[in-house]
Amino acid sequence: MLILAGLGNPGSQYANNRHNIGFMAIDALARRHGFPAFRSKFQGLASEGTVGGERAVLLKPSTYMNDSGRSVGEAMRFYKVALADITVLHDELDLAAGRLRVKLGGGNAGHNGLRSITALCGNDYRRVRLGIGHPGDKTLVHAYVLSDFAKSERPWVESLCSAVAAEADLLVSQQDAAFQNKVFRATEADLPPG
Repeated sequence: MLILAGLGNPGSQYANNRHNIGFMAIDALARRHGFPAFRSKFQGLASEGTVGGERAVLLKPSTYMNDSGRSVGEAMRFYKVALADITVLHDELDLAAGRLRVKLGGGNAGHNGLRSITALCGNDYRRVRLGIGHPGDKTLVHAYVLSDFAKSERPWVESLCSAVAAEADLLVSQQDAAFQNKVFRATEADLPPG
């Protein structure tokens, strides 16, 4: 069993926030791979299905970003899943908007959702870093991540989430370089300038 956890904040007021791109990617995965409706479980919303021939649970913690580890940890213990079988999809300020990188372990780069997961579960899980760009000033970060994507940004957001879902077979088989390359090629035309 694999756990694919998207990070975000619950509630309609946060649904289109930059901080919620992890939830958006998980929703695209669920649609693309025919997962059943999400149900309340593990202090979040979860759905079980198959991606690339692998059994997987898609998880959207309902604990708010700063406590994401409570939800991920509960699912991890229930399924007796190793850290290597957990992939977390999250927003990344330090990547240009529309870019994607996969990495195993590493620092949390000030991301409170990752900090919570690392504190409660361990550090050696895979991270799919979904670039949202940086507002340019550290003092603007909090307001920036909790603001909605602009209408002009929707094409690249939808393109990125769709490409993640379309190439998820490569992700679950840990072909990270191929996954990154295919997502880049699929989204290149929709990337914002810069």
